[in-house]
Amino acid sequence: MESVKQTRAHVARLDLSTAQVAVLDAQAHTARTLRNLLHEYFTFRQGRLASVKDCDAAIRQARREIDWMGQLPAQAAQAVLKTYRQAWANFLDPDHPAKRPTFKSRLRSRMAVDVPQARDLQIKRVNRRWGAINLPKVGRVRFRWTKDLPGVTKGGPAGRITGARLVKEADGWHLVFRTERQVPAPVCHPGPQVGIDRGITVALALSDTTMREHGPWLTSGEKEHLRRLEKKSARQRRTRTPGRPTSKRLTRTYDQIAKARATAKRRAVDWQHQTTTELAGTFSVIKVEDLKITNMVRSAKGTVENPGVNVAQKAGLNRSIAGEAWARTVTLLEYKTRDRGGMVVKVPAPGTSQTCHQCGHRDPAGRVKTVFTCTSPACGWVGHADTNAAININNAAGTVVSGRGDLGVTRSVKRQPPRAA
Repeated sequence: MESVKQTRAHVARLDLSTAQVAVLDAQAHTARTLRNLLHEYFTFRQGRLASVKDCDAAIRQARREIDWMGQLPAQAAQAVLKTYRQAWANFLDPDHPAKRPTFKSRLRSRMAVDVPQARDLQIKRVNRRWGAINLPKVGRVRFRWTKDLPGVTKGGPAGRITGARLVKEADGWHLVFRTERQVPAPVCHPGPQVGIDRGITVALALSDTTMREHGPWLTSGEKEHLRRLEKKSARQRRTRTPGRPTSKRLTRTYDQIAKARATAKRRAVDWQHQTTTELAGTFSVIKVEDLKITNMVRSAKGTVENPGVNVAQKAGLNRSIAGEAWARTVTLLEYKTRDRGGMVVKVPAPGTSQTCHQCGHRDPAGRVKTVFTCTSPACGWVGHADTNAAININNAAGTVVSGRGDLGVTRSVKRQPPRAA
């Protein structure tokens, strides 16, 4: 049977001591500073761009002459150069949305350190819940064992670990394994096709009249705790002298707010993973709207000369859209359907929520909140507005964005005649 290479990432939480956290923080800050120095050297060196050889020589010289550069392992320093060059390659690629590489801010950039060579990790399972790993200049640390790793567990999945990356989140440091496996090539999915309308009141409405919904990401007590922390940070900001460094108390409040929001995000991602796995296993073709989400969440404040209207309402809508993470749902669906022999199709968004799927009559006044009523005298269909939009999405033609290994291939999917809900 034909097989294909499958690369995946597996995230595990690290159990670190205070001293180990300090070492990793120092490594991450050194990696960020090294990247900024590389950017300055690469772009401002005697009016010409530096080569990879020049950058590598500069890194080696800096590690010899600057003491604190030694905090970062040599292989991690080379990984900084590799990722920086890749950022330029992405920017120069006309089909890639990446922006021009710039300097990384200390406060707004994610703290991360690469461990590019898997042989340095020496992974071993300690018990049912924990595993152990070696980290350069940190030592032996434990990580939360939630699933078997390829090539590590006896009797586990075949494959290998090609490297890892240490990433600091609001709740601490996490280890991201890069895994590689040979899996059977996906065969054509035998399931039906479906259209999905992403919304706020209803998270996912399907054209088969079913819905996928979720509860609030935070409990009422957690929401109240977050509200009190936000009010506390507002009081502390009012007493802060402009131009002075942020106080330790305000920084601690910010950290507590970040942890609360990170809890909500983890629950949202968990629900999205479970839901998209179920959808990818059930349907062969999944159609979604090609939404310009960046434009949809743009602020309505306007300018001094032309101030916006309903600014507070628009800000609340933007927060609700961002909380649903529509783009992440499609991203998860793309690779999961491709692994199972299915495909994701993006269709044009205009008119899907204003058109009756029964007769094709379009009228913006037909939708009132969650109810759609066809205003055509010959039809008069009444039903859930999101279900009507999902059926229109399912009946529309679109462009394939993933499916059976042909990611990026553009081909049309024929329009189908309207059908009853």
